[in-house]
Amino acid sequence: MDTSDLFASCRKGDVGRVRYLLEQRDVEVNVRDKWDSTPLYYACLCGHEELVLYLLANGARCEANTFDGERCLYGALSDPIRRALRDYKQVTASCRRRDYYDDFLQRLLEQGIHSDVVFVVHGKPFRAHRCVLGVRSAYFANMLDTKWKGKNVVVLRHPLINPMAFGALLQYLYTVASKPGTCVKVLTIEPPPADPRLREDMALLADCALPLELRGDLGELPFPCPDGFNSCPDVCFRVEGCSFLCHKAFFCGRSDYFRALLDDHFRENEELEASGGLPAITLHGISPDIFTHVLYYIYSDHTELPPEAAYDVLSVADMYLLPGLKRLCGRSLAQLLDEDSVVGVWRVAKLFRLARLEDQCTEYMAKVIEKLVEREDFVDAVREEAAAVASRQETDSIPLVDDIRFHVASTVQTYSAIEEAQQRLRALEDLLVSIGLDC
Repeated sequence: MDTSDLFASCRKGDVGRVRYLLEQRDVEVNVRDKWDSTPLYYACLCGHEELVLYLLANGARCEANTFDGERCLYGALSDPIRRALRDYKQVTASCRRRDYYDDFLQRLLEQGIHSDVVFVVHGKPFRAHRCVLGVRSAYFANMLDTKWKGKNVVVLRHPLINPMAFGALLQYLYTVASKPGTCVKVLTIEPPPADPRLREDMALLADCALPLELRGDLGELPFPCPDGFNSCPDVCFRVEGCSFLCHKAFFCGRSDYFRALLDDHFRENEELEASGGLPAITLHGISPDIFTHVLYYIYSDHTELPPEAAYDVLSVADMYLLPGLKRLCGRSLAQLLDEDSVVGVWRVAKLFRLARLEDQCTEYMAKVIEKLVEREDFVDAVREEAAAVASRQETDSIPLVDDIRFHVASTVQTYSAIEEAQQRLRALEDLLVSIGLDC
């Protein structure tokens, strides 16, 4: 079980393994074991300073004057760890899951991947993307459509614009990471006030990419974008006859699949779109509605995903190498959990390696185990898990059964709950005996 692996790795100080479990397997950083201890507590207790710093930076809770904070502080093996805990500023797990989206925008700015305009400020060049600048700033949208229209290189010589200030401005427009006071005031730009606005603005690019037949209530271009805004697409995706006008910078930067498709050896599939001469790629095995979810996720790191669409989107997200979208699907599927669906959702979670969803399923199973043992689909799942254990010996165990046992035990918080937990475990043991898996 991944959570058990996380606790063991924290005790050993295996930073690489912990990083893999948190970032790839999506294990909760603040999970608790049956002793009510967290991964951070074990890292502090065993004196692994590097691991402590990593956990703190990735959402581990350790606020002062709280149970977790005081326990970690007094259990810390060394003074450097104590100092790190005292200096700790809370970073929530949700910050860790901006995952890679903010990193992508930062790379887009720093590396200028698929940039289509260069600003030269007193001799220093800055590569940028018209679509990002236009959707983030009415000033840039207007200038790129008028004075700078058709120009691949824009030279700025205004005495109030210097390279440092312009670089800070771009940083703000791409990531909202610089201070508003550092923006170039001569451009009279009113930057978005907070990070949520950044993603809302990027979602407008997805609005603009939608084909006419799928816009629904959005209306005609430019939607809520500034008047005259042109998103400047540079690639067209054809999905069942619908044309999505998109940007290589986003698709290549967010997905290794699309980077290979657009930049590498798959480009022989490329055609020229009749409208505007854009390169056009036909995507197979996906519907326009499902691709729309992919589109919004790639541009804004989010999509409104109803549970009934989650299965189809999950399959496509796996194919397109979009782990963040897979996690969104997992959260949506978690809303479906009931006695009838939990085994099926658990199978999907295992198939697509959604560790968090798999853990949620086994936790739910533990709550209703007395009813599940009477269901054929659950019995089949237990048998399959047992068959997957190679060369079973007396000491071998069935992973699904182990996970359920763990969650049953973790619910015992009071003496009155002990009897109920024992009843659940007896129901599970009786099932194992009845199907010959009690050893």
